[in-house]
Amino acid sequence: MRQSTQHRRRTLFEDALSAISRDFADENLSLGTVAHTIATSRRQLQRVFFEQGTSFRRELQRVRMAHAAELLRRETLPVAAVARAVGYRQAAQFSKAFRRHHGHPPSAARPGGRQRSRAPGSVLAA
Repeated sequence: MRQSTQHRRRTLFEDALSAISRDFADENLSLGTVAHTIATSRRQLQRVFFEQGTSFRRELQRVRMAHAAELLRRETLPVAAVARAVGYRQAAQFSKAFRRHHGHPPSAARPGGRQRSRAPGSVLAA
């Protein structure tokens, strides 16, 4: 691959990550909308994510879950409000994704909440 192509794809990846970081709360955010925002095709953007060893969905979830964990630690918002704030329509869908990503329910991320590790029976301090 030519160096100019590598540079262009790296720039596209960085631009896509910036768009995800900026627009993660939009429940309709998609690969297509990000591609349009950064002036590339869906397929090209998909290829760029693949070359970086990740995917659009994985990066969107990573950003959303990081923001959700921070909101749960710092705010007293109900879980449903946190879910909406990070782009989920339904609290149940958010809770399932949060548990899958972090290994514990959203309530365990709050100050004083008990966090269980992925291994059954293990309890970590919050």
